[in-house]
Amino acid sequence: MAGGCRLLLSTVRLHCLRTRSCSLHTPLPSQALPCAPVFYKAPTYGNRTALVDQHGPHSYQDLYLRSFALSKEITRLLGSPRNDVPPERVSFLCPNDSTYVVCQWAAWMSGAIAVPLFISHPPLELEYVLKDSQSALVVAETKCTDVIAPLAEKLGIANITLPNSPQNRTTEQIMQLEANHFDLDWNDRGAMIIYTSGTTGRPKGVLSTHQNLSAMVTALVDEWSWTKSDCILHVLPLHHVHGVVNKLLCPLWVGATCVMLPEFSPKKVWEHFLSTDSPSINVFMAVPTIYSKLIDYYESHFTKPGVKDFVKAMCQQKIRLMVSGSSALPVPILERWREITGHTLLERYGMTEIGMALTNPLHGPRVPGSVGNPLPGVDVRIATEIPQKEGSSYTVLAQGNVTSTEVSPGFEERDGELQVRGPAVFREYWNKPQETREAFTPDGWFRTGDTAVYKDNSYWILGRTSVDIIKSGGYKISALEVERHLLAHPSIADVAVIGAPDATWGQRVSAIVKLRDGHTLTLKKLKEWGRAVMAPYCIPAELIRVEEIPRNQMGKINKKKLLSLFYPQ
Repeated sequence: MAGGCRLLLSTVRLHCLRTRSCSLHTPLPSQALPCAPVFYKAPTYGNRTALVDQHGPHSYQDLYLRSFALSKEITRLLGSPRNDVPPERVSFLCPNDSTYVVCQWAAWMSGAIAVPLFISHPPLELEYVLKDSQSALVVAETKCTDVIAPLAEKLGIANITLPNSPQNRTTEQIMQLEANHFDLDWNDRGAMIIYTSGTTGRPKGVLSTHQNLSAMVTALVDEWSWTKSDCILHVLPLHHVHGVVNKLLCPLWVGATCVMLPEFSPKKVWEHFLSTDSPSINVFMAVPTIYSKLIDYYESHFTKPGVKDFVKAMCQQKIRLMVSGSSALPVPILERWREITGHTLLERYGMTEIGMALTNPLHGPRVPGSVGNPLPGVDVRIATEIPQKEGSSYTVLAQGNVTSTEVSPGFEERDGELQVRGPAVFREYWNKPQETREAFTPDGWFRTGDTAVYKDNSYWILGRTSVDIIKSGGYKISALEVERHLLAHPSIADVAVIGAPDATWGQRVSAIVKLRDGHTLTLKKLKEWGRAVMAPYCIPAELIRVEEIPRNQMGKINKKKLLSLFYPQ
């Protein structure tokens, strides 16, 4: 066995099925689990409810058997996987329901690399991912076939249609399928290609191995105390690490339950928070935009004092963990959410390329605006680049892990690029060797492209170095810090701060704002207000009012697009 990860799962599966009394509960060898795919664990959880969607509850056994049946179709088309042959890519397009899990597990059971597509992406974007990933097969849930079939035909890719509800398969029918041997070296085998948000350039395919995914999941399971009694409400898209790893793989890894909504609905989320029905939600994770919309719904519908007391009491009683991530959490949202629910949102930091790297504590004080400290197994450092004739070297300002962080003398509270290394860091950008090389330092640290500072025993993200660090008149200004201040203004509902080109200062601070209903604001008034809360060089020099600030599904803003829109020169 390579690293304890080679296992003839078919032997275990057939043994469980033939021994009818075990009903797929036979434990798998523990040494096989740390770096094997999550479906290895499903037999040990048997008839426990794994997922609840619009079609009803689905047990771990049900998901396992459906996935196994689909994997046979995949291997029939692509051939059986081998360790000495690179894995194929299998793309899949599904709603947020059990078919997603079935496709993901089936791709892994067939030894392939899973490439999740996003149901709201236009055909051109789907075509880009299919071509860039060089997918050999695409699986589509019934309702998605009309979109996928023409693309598959155009690109010459095989495709499979997956029913949106479970087929009635008996145990005997499953046993009649040819045994599938999962005797693969999982450790370094490619597992998943997730595409970056594309907020700073064309989306790149981030290839993570099964070892990478296992490292991501086990670190979060340990740090956030996941158990099989947990039940998470899932409302995020399933083509980003936040939705795939944090909200889906973590609960399925420990035998917990995931309640999945087909799309985000403030009304439905509040109903689940306040419901006493089983399964009862006790974990919730979302992006700041979602929390903002939940607050808006609360302000409109829960107006009576008695109702507000009930909402707070229920949230405190039922829910053990609420997390915010994927983009910076404005302090006013954190404070208002704490007033409403009694929960201080746990802020953390991660990326597609590294999974989660930093987190505020599960138990202990959470500092608003901070992303905490490293997760288990993660090393981080803040460094500045020193260009040289051949390559570059780095001055390390601070470096730490889950135990502690050491700051280099003379560099206290100095900002630099956040860099990460550890077992969760991705293997490569798919088919982009040059970009992959450039993403790492000569000594092997992944360059996040985010500017950070270590202060008050915690890490703080100041923003993307390319678009969120504004250099004006010799000052380095964090756009995220300016945004946090501006969101405290009584007239501002949403804001994006960008560095506009300026012939004199290099860049000037420009604030693009969405005002609250019925409010007005002038640049003069904003500057007067700003003098009391911001350094003079941080006060916006320009104010642009808009009806809505465009954000993607994860709440992120493409600031390069905003720059080209408002400053085409």
